[in-house]
Amino acid sequence: MTRGRHNVLVSSAGRRVSLLEHFRESIAALGTGGRVLATDISMFSSAFHRADEAFLVPRCTSDEFVPKLLALCDAHDVGLVVPTIDTELAALAAAREQFLAIGTTVAVSGPATVAIGADKVATNAWLVEGGFPTVRQSDVASVLADPGAWSFPVVAKPSAGSASIGVHVVESADELQPLEAAAGYVVEERATGDELSIDVLVGASGAVRDAVVRRRIEVRGGEVSKGVTVRDPEVIALAVSLGEALPDAYGVLTVQLFLDPIDRTMRVIEINPRFGGGFPLAWQAGARFPQWMLEELEGVPSTCTPAAWRDGLVMLRYDDAVFVDSSDLER
Repeated sequence: MTRGRHNVLVSSAGRRVSLLEHFRESIAALGTGGRVLATDISMFSSAFHRADEAFLVPRCTSDEFVPKLLALCDAHDVGLVVPTIDTELAALAAAREQFLAIGTTVAVSGPATVAIGADKVATNAWLVEGGFPTVRQSDVASVLADPGAWSFPVVAKPSAGSASIGVHVVESADELQPLEAAAGYVVEERATGDELSIDVLVGASGAVRDAVVRRRIEVRGGEVSKGVTVRDPEVIALAVSLGEALPDAYGVLTVQLFLDPIDRTMRVIEINPRFGGGFPLAWQAGARFPQWMLEELEGVPSTCTPAAWRDGLVMLRYDDAVFVDSSDLER
């Protein structure tokens, strides 16, 4: 952070109230006096109303998105922008130097890593090329041309999808047939075992600073609702290797893989270059990624304690609400 910019802006804040509070607590621990700001396309966002100040912005697909965010950062002394959704990552990765020019760091990897994470075909190709364990993948037409070469059930998913939207477990070639006409679908062998998400923190040097393994117990709407931290040295080592192999990685990555508990086979299926929805479990376990990110940017001694997070901590999520007067939604 430069020019006294101690504020943090959570972009596309949505329901990320916990993440917002993590940064607020981290700022308080550093004693910089910074604030936590939020942006969204709608005021019907819970995090929007929990921020110290919040602003409406165009959709991240709009040409006005980056200029608006730049202007807000410059006007409100923002030192760090924290993206939260896949669709804004490419625009922010491409504009990193523009933000740095005004003294603002964007917690996003470079365009190459964002492109790898954004497309399931690109993810699979990069994993295969790098020798990382992953699943067999193909397009729908190729699988239908030789269904005997595949062991059903298989998983069919949109190449550019997220949050498990459009994912199908397909039991036979006949079930797969209707998806041939759907644009952008890929087919993967079905990985089995425990589904794990690993929160990976990559520092400015490109070195991984910490990795926290979370086993998914229950998922709702594509986001983990019940989970538990698992200290597994082999999984951690794989996540560290991935994080340091990705080109120009920075900030937080969420790696998803399946681990067979019997033969210990691992299969990486996704790399999301942003905070995952289940990160509050890692935070509560002691992995203070937001604070460690801010310490690095502020140039103060780091309190980072790799692999010191609590093993076996269970998260059981429940619904809560933010209440606002209707007049507060009229802008």
